[in-house]
Amino acid sequence: MSPTADIGVIGGSGLYALLEGASEHRVETPYGEPSDPITVAEMGGRRVAFLPRHGRDHRYPPHQIPYRANLWALRSLGVRQVIAPCAVGGLRPELGPGTFVVPDQMIDRTSGRIQTYYDRGAVHVPFADPYCPVGRRTLLGAAASQGVAAVDGGTMVVVEGPRFSSRAESRWFTAIGGTIVNMTGHPEAVLARELALCYTPIALVTDLDAGVEAGESVTQEEVFRVFRENTDRLRGVLRDAVAALPAERDCPCGHALDGIKLPFPLP
Repeated sequence: MSPTADIGVIGGSGLYALLEGASEHRVETPYGEPSDPITVAEMGGRRVAFLPRHGRDHRYPPHQIPYRANLWALRSLGVRQVIAPCAVGGLRPELGPGTFVVPDQMIDRTSGRIQTYYDRGAVHVPFADPYCPVGRRTLLGAAASQGVAAVDGGTMVVVEGPRFSSRAESRWFTAIGGTIVNMTGHPEAVLARELALCYTPIALVTDLDAGVEAGESVTQEEVFRVFRENTDRLRGVLRDAVAALPAERDCPCGHALDGIKLPFPLP
């Protein structure tokens, strides 16, 4: 398959469409079908592939998203840089609904998810810094250009879901250094690293998590409502980020597999 796009956007809850006038691509992978057919179009002068993480009808809960198929399919289409918008809960009182965060660290609290392509052979990828430094700078600059005061840095705690956290869990996540909490950031980030892709999340805080303050607990309805209200702002940031990403990568992500003997060729 010839390359079709070099930038991928994996849309989160509430962002089921991004590109207008797009062509649709069904991609077969060794790991089954991705969440949805991938749409490809020009955006900001670049060829962009968009994939709704949960499917256009939100049929995949976070613990059943075909993460391996999604990242493999994007790379098969030529994608080498991935932007990953997502909905998160704020773990600190100053991170209320509508806040954008570009995290720089991650804590995995999932269980039972397949989190590697390399089921055989000694393939140990570096993951000390989970996200692309160039992608992070680009997203922060794009947010500023849109008048969005995105928070620079923070630790995303990724939980199994699909339930929300208890108040005790939420307080513990904060105590261990968490800034925001999410259900889809892992294994997405590490699978991207195993394919030597640049991967950068931009998180929209839709609620304060249950342990941050007394009162009502988190609801799905509230999460979706806040995401809808901020979709236009997010689209603007994504458009500017796509246009500003460098055409040639100059970051560590593309060298993640240097010196490692892989058990199979990458697409």
